[in-house]
Amino acid sequence: MAGRDITEGRATRAVAVDIGLVTGTSVWQNTDVAYDTAIGGMPFIYAISDNRPYIRQTAPYRKEQFDNQTEPGEQSLTGWWIRSQSSFHDGTGIEFYDPAIIPGEGTFRFKDSRAVDVWEQGQVTLLNNTASTHYTTGPIASNGRAMQHARSIKWSGTNGVLFLDEYDVDKIAVDGTVTHFIDYNAGTDDKVFAICDDGTTAYWVTNDTGPSGKLEVNKKVLTGTEATTATVMFTINGITVTNAVMEYVKDRIVMAANNKIYEFASSASTSPTAVYTHGDNDIIFTSVTASGTAIYVAGYSGVQSMIFKFVLNTSTGAMPSLTSAITAAEMPTGEVIHKISYYLGYMLIGTNKGVRAALVDGNGSITYGPLIVETSQPCYDFAFRDKYAWCATGVDGEGGVIRINLGNDLGNLRFAYANDLWLDNGVTGYYTTACAFAGETDRLVFATTAVNRGTITNKELTSNVATLTTSSAHNLAVDDSIWVEGVDSTFNGQYSVTAATTTTFSYTKAATNVASTAVSSAYALVNETGTINIESNGVKMTDGYLQTGYIRYNTLEPKNFKRLLGRGDFTYGSMTLETVDADGVEYDLISYDSAISPVEVTTNQPPTSQEYLGYKFILYRDGTTNTQGPIFKGYQAKATIATPRQRTMRFPVYCFDVETDKYNVLVGYEGRAFERLAQLETIEQDGDVVTWQDLITGESRQVVIEQINFNRATPPDRGFSGYGGIIEITIRTV
Repeated sequence: MAGRDITEGRATRAVAVDIGLVTGTSVWQNTDVAYDTAIGGMPFIYAISDNRPYIRQTAPYRKEQFDNQTEPGEQSLTGWWIRSQSSFHDGTGIEFYDPAIIPGEGTFRFKDSRAVDVWEQGQVTLLNNTASTHYTTGPIASNGRAMQHARSIKWSGTNGVLFLDEYDVDKIAVDGTVTHFIDYNAGTDDKVFAICDDGTTAYWVTNDTGPSGKLEVNKKVLTGTEATTATVMFTINGITVTNAVMEYVKDRIVMAANNKIYEFASSASTSPTAVYTHGDNDIIFTSVTASGTAIYVAGYSGVQSMIFKFVLNTSTGAMPSLTSAITAAEMPTGEVIHKISYYLGYMLIGTNKGVRAALVDGNGSITYGPLIVETSQPCYDFAFRDKYAWCATGVDGEGGVIRINLGNDLGNLRFAYANDLWLDNGVTGYYTTACAFAGETDRLVFATTAVNRGTITNKELTSNVATLTTSSAHNLAVDDSIWVEGVDSTFNGQYSVTAATTTTFSYTKAATNVASTAVSSAYALVNETGTINIESNGVKMTDGYLQTGYIRYNTLEPKNFKRLLGRGDFTYGSMTLETVDADGVEYDLISYDSAISPVEVTTNQPPTSQEYLGYKFILYRDGTTNTQGPIFKGYQAKATIATPRQRTMRFPVYCFDVETDKYNVLVGYEGRAFERLAQLETIEQDGDVVTWQDLITGESRQVVIEQINFNRATPPDRGFSGYGGIIEITIRTV
C-alpha cells in the first residue's frame, strides 16, 4: 500500500496545523518540525544569511516638536520634558498644573500655600506675622451665628477696631491696647446682639434688663469708654431679642431683630414700625449690606437661605424709605448665608460652604456665581482694601483668613484666591469669625471663636485653686485659657488650666483672699478662649510655603523627574526645595540662601518613575532681620519619559510549498506557501497585536507587524520545492 503523501498532512495531525493555520491559539509549540520562529501562531524557518541579516533596534520614541507653549522652552527640544512657572498671581485652586489643556487657564495658578504673598506678579514673599492681643469667650451660638464681630474705627487719632464678643464690646487699638467700651455682666445682663457705627457713634441692640425684657437700642460716641453712659434711643415692648443684625447704610440704620426688619435714623428717639415681618418666626437674619439702588438682608431658616432686597422709594423729596421685601436670591438647599458685603460692584456672599460672588445690576438685582472657594468652616466676615477682599474662613482648620483678588476674574465670577494671614500656633478646632482693618491702616485684625467645653458641676474652691468636674471628657490641657461663666462672682472669669484629667481640670484663682467655697449651681459654662490677632507692622512670618500643582505633562505615562531649579533673591533668609509625590510624601532636596546661590539640583526622590509629581518651596524668614525674607521668582523642572522603550526586529524567513528543517524533516504541500503569505498579510492588515516567538532562544513578545516584504525566489536546495520565496518581516514590540 502506498504511503501518505506530504500534501496530505501527517497521520497525527491535519494539514492546517502543518501550514500554521491554527485556530484557538496564538502561540506555536514545535513537535516533529524544528521551526525557528512563529508569529501569531504561524511557524517559520529563518532564512538568515550575510545578505539577509536579523536586525534588532530601538524604535523611535520621540517625535519632532515645536515650542508653542505660553511659557517658553516647554517642549522637549533637547531630550528633556520641561515645565516652568514664573508667576503665581492667579492664586490657588488647581490639582494638576497642565496649562496647555485650556490656554491661559492655570498658567499662573498653584495647588496650595500658607503664609506667603503671591499677588505681585513674578514673585512670592512671606506675609506679615500676627500677634494675639486679647482673648474671646463666646463660642458659635446654638443658632449657628458667630458671637464675634469686628468693625474698622478711628477715635481720638487712634486706629483700631470695635470688637463685639457676646456681653462685651472693646476698642482694640492697632498696637494691641484694649479699651473696654461696653461691659455687660453674664448672668445679669443680656448680650449685645448686634452693633454698628456711623464713624463717630456706635449703635447696638440688646434687651432691657428690667422686668419687661423688651428690645432696647442704645448709642454711645466712639471716644467713650465703659464709664461713659449710653443713651437709650428707644425700646419696643413685647419683643425679646434672641437674634439680631444691624448696619448703618445709606444714612440710616437697618436692623433685623428676630423675624422683623426696621429702619430708623441715627437720631431716632421713638420706636419705629417694622417695614417687613417674615412669616417664619424661626428665621435667622445674619447680614445687611447695600448697593447703589437697594438694601439687602440675608437670612436662613433651617436648610433654606435667601437674600431679601429692599428698594428705596420717596414721593416727598425727603429721605427715601424702604419698600416691601423682594427675594433677590435663594441659595442651594443646605447652603446657609452668614455674611453679605457689597464692594466694587460685586456682592460677596459668605456661606457655610465657602464664598461666592454676585453681580449687581442697575436695578439692584443680583446674579451669583459658583463657589470661588470651598472652605472647612463657614465664611463669617469680609474686609476690603484696594482690589482685595479678606474672608474670615480659617486656614486649613486653623485661625486665619483667605484673600480674593477682585481684579482678577478667572471667568464666570470665579476670582483668584489664596490663603493669607495665618495664626501659626498649631491649634485646630477654632473658627475664624471676624476680620477688619485697624482704622485707616493696612493692618488686618481677625478673631477666632472660643470653643465650648460643656457645662460643669461639683465646683469647689480651696486655697485659691478651683477643681471642676465635667459631665464628659473636656479635652483641656495644662496652660489652656478658659472662661467660666454662670456660677457666681467667685468662679466667673478667665483662668489658665493648671491640671487636667479626662473629667476634671483645675485652675488658679487670680484674686487673693478668696474664701473656700462650694458652689452647687445647676448650670455653669466653660469655654476655651479664642484670640484676637493683629497683623504685624512689617515682621514676617517665620516660614511659609507654596506647593505647585502636580505636573504630569498632559499624559498619564510614567516619567522620570530628574532636575529642578528655583529662581529668586536669597540675600535674606532661605528657601528649601522639596518634591511631593502622589501620596503627599515630601522629600527635601536643597536649600538656597546667601551662601548657596540657586543651582539646578538632581531630584532623585522619589526613586522610581511617577505618573505625576509636585514641588514645594518653603520660605524661611531671615535669622537676623525679622522684617526680611527670601523672594521666590519661579522654577523650572525637567523630566524624561519613563515608558519602556519599544524595539523593532527585522528578519527573513522561508515561505515555500515544501520546506526542510535543520534535521531534514520535510513539511508542506502544493499551495502552502501562498496560503501562509496571505494569512500573514491578513494579520498585518488588521494591525492587531500578536505573539512573536523566537523558538531558538525561547523569547516571546507581544508585537505588531509593521511591514512584510516578499521576494519570490528559486528554492535554495532540493529540500525546498514549489512556489515560494523569502519573506522579510518587520515587527515592533508593544
